[in-house]
Amino acid sequence: MSPEQKSQMMKPLTAANKLGIYLPAAPEEFRNSPISRTELERLRTDPPAWLTELRRTGPFPRDVTARKLGVSNSGLARAEVSDALTADEIAALLADPPEWLIRERENYAQVQRENERIKAKRAEHRAATNRPAKNRFGTAPERRS
Repeated sequence: MSPEQKSQMMKPLTAANKLGIYLPAAPEEFRNSPISRTELERLRTDPPAWLTELRRTGPFPRDVTARKLGVSNSGLARAEVSDALTADEIAALLADPPEWLIRERENYAQVQRENERIKAKRAEHRAATNRPAKNRFGTAPERRS
């Protein structure tokens, strides 16, 4: 990019997602103004006090809450957990897990085991057939003339 061009801007929601924070809990000046990639990188490398505190205590967005509880986003939805949870609320749930959390954690672990089994089966099949792994995101193979 040439120096005279403006830096690419992103919506506050996009920046919040990239930072892993819950947008409504961010300060008003962050929520109401577009963020440049340079500003985002500065926030990542040298976070201000509000960002450090928000990352430490929450409230956390749904994906972060699910990861901290060891369940899927769908598991939170099935349990009708719609509010953003703070670190204290998550710690309380983990200290005395309700029935839904135990069930969803078991379900999530079962899904993870099944995904690992499928991945291993595919790798075994690839090795048995001498087929290389699919290069889904790399460069296209060169064509022969």
